[in-house]
Amino acid sequence: MQRRNPSDASATPKWYPTLRSTGMLKEKEVARQIADETTLNPKEAEMALSQLHKIMLRALHNGQSIQLGDWGSFYLTLNAEGSETEADANATKVKKVNIRFSPGKELKEAIAKVEFRQASTLSK
Repeated sequence: MQRRNPSDASATPKWYPTLRSTGMLKEKEVARQIADETTLNPKEAEMALSQLHKIMLRALHNGQSIQLGDWGSFYLTLNAEGSETEADANATKVKKVNIRFSPGKELKEAIAKVEFRQASTLSK
């Protein structure tokens, strides 16, 4: 993708590699694939994913981080307005809550092995 330098509008645009999604794997398809690789049937796999979702939300709401083995960890961060005093630093200063994911070692190693190809070589 060609992009201009935002700090130098007169500079010649440069070409940069970008990621192109090849599609979205939806929850039902994930469940079907889990069922294909385990003794679970697709509905049981869907229920397991649904329960994981529910438990993760509950844990995050309770202020806990969630570590999923070597996948990595989910946790919350805040964007907040600063205060002059500790007493003024309260929940009304919170502007945004962000969910973050920190990949584990195994996932980082797997992603490091990704091979990149020209988008034009990908099948439709």
